[in-house]
Amino acid sequence: MRLNQNVSLLGKKVVLVPYTAEHVPRYHEWMKSEELQRLTASEPLTLEQEYAMQRSWREDADKCTFIVLDAAKWQAQPGSAEESCMAGDVNLFLTDLGDPTLGEIEVMIAEPSCRGKGFGTEAALMMMSYGVTKLGLTKFEAKIGQGNEPSIRMFQKLHFEQVRMRLARGEAWVWAVGPAGARTCGCSLDLWLSQVAVSSVFQEVTLRLAMSEPERQWLLEQTSHVEEKPYRDGS
Repeated sequence: MRLNQNVSLLGKKVVLVPYTAEHVPRYHEWMKSEELQRLTASEPLTLEQEYAMQRSWREDADKCTFIVLDAAKWQAQPGSAEESCMAGDVNLFLTDLGDPTLGEIEVMIAEPSCRGKGFGTEAALMMMSYGVTKLGLTKFEAKIGQGNEPSIRMFQKLHFEQVRMRLARGEAWVWAVGPAGARTCGCSLDLWLSQVAVSSVFQEVTLRLAMSEPERQWLLEQTSHVEEKPYRDGS
């Protein structure tokens, strides 16, 4: 996406920068990991294919991608290559033609030494805030492998609520149980807010969240420390 090609977002733990050609070699090394391929349902690419993918994502209007940097390393090494500070990436896909206010969010903390430090949580919050304030998004969707418990727990902390399950036609449809108790199926808004589909074929959990005004205010409060600064125009 061209919109964010000159944008960097500075948080407490992470810095988000556009995905440029400079980042591709490290990203390519990450994606050789069978664990990451499994967790992200990805196929290994050649380095040339990875460069082509980066160029495509830069141009596509329906994909917003930031590379996640370790803020401490980035601040300690001003002017140094960002590749040494890379921790992962965070993405928004705006692929629902019927609903331009819906964004699918993905977060990957690929660097093993950066996991378990809250990098993914802050990156997700920062990306959601960017989506709400800059892209006009009001709903988010996250698709997570059933075995990726850390990611599932992370999104639950981001108000993707506890769930209960009912089965239908070989798939599981899960309805969220919020602080006020179980949602009722009689309210279509609550239904959309809390519906979670679990596919037994793809072993994938899909969580959805709509940004009500209280949720929006909570999100903006959680990201009030984030600074937006210009980023050099990368390739």
